[in-house]
Amino acid sequence: MKRIIDILLSSVLLIILLPIILLIGFLVRLKLGSPILFKQERPGLFEKPFNLYKFRSMTDEKDKYGQILPDEQRLTPFGAFLRKYSLDELPQLYNVLKGDLSLVGPRPLLMEYLPLYTREQAKRHLVKPGITGWAQVNGRNTLSWEEKFEFDVWYVHHRSLYLDFKILWLTIKKVLKKEGVSQNNHVTMEKFQGNFELEKENNGL
Repeated sequence: MKRIIDILLSSVLLIILLPIILLIGFLVRLKLGSPILFKQERPGLFEKPFNLYKFRSMTDEKDKYGQILPDEQRLTPFGAFLRKYSLDELPQLYNVLKGDLSLVGPRPLLMEYLPLYTREQAKRHLVKPGITGWAQVNGRNTLSWEEKFEFDVWYVHHRSLYLDFKILWLTIKKVLKKEGVSQNNHVTMEKFQGNFELEKENNGL
């Protein structure tokens, strides 16, 4: 039933939002250049990798040594606007249609984080990742990594269609209020570095 709802809702949203998607694509091309879409490999259900799509929100500017500049220097006002209203996420409706994502589930993070999870945190991959999730409506990027993973694992154990619809409704409210878009002093979420609990697990403590 969850997959049927994903297909129906993502199809309807793609049709309704098509003019906005095309307009954003045109503006990204005009203001940021090519490529219009940002593509990155992310872990999906059972950690199987897939390509996640977003609208580009940052430039590719580099310093004099050829190193990519920090996010806060590459994020343009237009890109910040896209992120504030989660418009950069719209191409992920295509990921939902393909079956890579669900509308609701733990957000797919970076492949490089996989070996950094504790056994408990890794349970977030026992369900299909989503465009929005329980962590997103409970703080989004203002949460610490540990808090975010706790919400993700809670969702895995308590998921239901009722909870999914509740998360979708709360997501709309969060987006309209522009809450939790960035972490303090960061334009994006600070990278996950692992934690002490993983070290204890690895040492058999």
